[in-house]
Amino acid sequence: MDDEHTASFTEACSQCSVVNWGISDEGRFYCRSCHNVIERTKEVEDTYVDRSSIRVSTLSRGSRTKRSECGRQWMICEGFQFILKNQADALIALGVSSHFKDQVLCQLWRLYLQRSRQAFTSNPVRSVAFKMRRPGSDSESVAESRAASASETDGDTNLSNAEDSSDWPQLSGSADALTYISSPRRRSHRLMSMKKTLALIHVALTWSRESLTLSDLLRLVNEGHVPFVDAYDDLPAEMRLAGKDALIFRVESVPSHRVVHSEAQALVLYLQLKSFPPISRQCLLHPALLSLRYLTDANLPDKLHPWLCRLMDCAGLTDQTFFTFDPLSFPFLPQFDVQTAAIIIVTMKLMFGLDDHTEWDLCNVAGVKDDHDPDPDPDPEAEFNLRRWYRVTHAALTRAQQSRERHDVARKQWKTKKPLFPSKRMKAVMVKRKRTAELVHRCFHKLSCPSVQRRGPSTFRFCWGDEDGVDGPSLHHKKLSAVLSLKDHALTPLNTAYWHPALTSCNPRECVTHFSEMEAELPRSFMWLLQLFSFLLDVKPDCLYEAVLKVERRILATRPGTRSGTRPGTRSGTRSGTRSGRERR
Repeated sequence: MDDEHTASFTEACSQCSVVNWGISDEGRFYCRSCHNVIERTKEVEDTYVDRSSIRVSTLSRGSRTKRSECGRQWMICEGFQFILKNQADALIALGVSSHFKDQVLCQLWRLYLQRSRQAFTSNPVRSVAFKMRRPGSDSESVAESRAASASETDGDTNLSNAEDSSDWPQLSGSADALTYISSPRRRSHRLMSMKKTLALIHVALTWSRESLTLSDLLRLVNEGHVPFVDAYDDLPAEMRLAGKDALIFRVESVPSHRVVHSEAQALVLYLQLKSFPPISRQCLLHPALLSLRYLTDANLPDKLHPWLCRLMDCAGLTDQTFFTFDPLSFPFLPQFDVQTAAIIIVTMKLMFGLDDHTEWDLCNVAGVKDDHDPDPDPDPEAEFNLRRWYRVTHAALTRAQQSRERHDVARKQWKTKKPLFPSKRMKAVMVKRKRTAELVHRCFHKLSCPSVQRRGPSTFRFCWGDEDGVDGPSLHHKKLSAVLSLKDHALTPLNTAYWHPALTSCNPRECVTHFSEMEAELPRSFMWLLQLFSFLLDVKPDCLYEAVLKVERRILATRPGTRSGTRPGTRSGTRSGTRSGRERR
């Protein structure tokens, strides 16, 4: 073909003086001997006109190239799979064993996909095959109405239809976003959500018997060490998020302890898991060992731990079946952190009373220096004084609460770097909000104290000791002999009375908690202790209060002849005072 166009051109090459011309793909003449390129002749220009028309037809397919740049066809479960992988990798980087991800979390995720009929099944869940809004459509509401009225087809058919659709990226980046948004479908198939990712991570950590409790996991999420709020930023570039995907992956806040635990409990029952590996006394999740960490964080003496273990023995809380999920004997996912804190609070009530009178009388018996004495009490073997412990811990607690409410909020990234736009109408509004948030963030960053540095990930809220920068002096090695007496050749607490509210359980369908109506009547020292451990675990005081009542029911149920009144506020009983009974030893 080149010889036909170059036959009439007999001019020799200016470099090699050879007549051997050819035509390149660009339509230019070049010498086949020395590859010298020259200007085209008149006949070549005519040919170039024809080639330009071909090129125009090729450029007309630019929309197809644009679609490939927007992303590939993908399912919502793929996005959650990437998010779970990134969350697990972050935990492994913080010290969690890789066994947690490879052998536990992956198996649970496969089982979930199979139970929800999203994968690993011959009968996949049917999703909605929707049409996208064309560029010439009037509004996005028309496209959404068409999507809602589209017919249902199998997952594989939906994938092929969505790939053939020329307007696929206009409404959503994923193929089955409408299925996740539809409430009946989401509930019936137990489809995944962002808070369920944390629930699945928590179930995998519990199965692996890792030392991270649910409170630790939520703390790492709040501090940004585990991706959650902006987890979709790390998704692959070809998984384009647009439109309705924003309603699925966008997170405004971290869920509470109660919500995540409820999701984990429902997930365990939905997956129909067998008995978890036993939580023995040597496991770090068992209260016998977990309480040591909480006693250290609360600056309580180590001498309190043997009494805590004796309390667990009396209440029958040392049995591993009480802390191990079993679908037949114990079908409840334990709250190791909340249960351990409740056991510590009950032990403190047994030792010190916590009725606003007994604990301060015991402080006077201890004979420690007055509250206003600035002497730091350097003797590590001195007696433990509850008044001094309250003064030191309360000051540290107030500073920590202010730091969390001011400094952490001021330095927090309020908006993600890659915002999701549910619709084109909201894009301008959300971009303006993002700019405002960035401006406020910069202002807070300038006004915040530059000397305050953010701590790394830690399982402790406070740091006690004699070094610089700690929260206060350590009271871990103080003795408890001042609040104990020798009776029948055995040490017995001086406090001989124990107060408790009404302990009769109410119907969970009728009422959940009565903490709000009883809060004003509870002793202030007991309420402060609830607030302290609520801050340590980042849970609500009513949740911890209910756990204390459960421990007290088990303790008093083991004592013969002990009867407790009816819980106030229930339908079966009348209202009564907070201290419905005073048990004598």
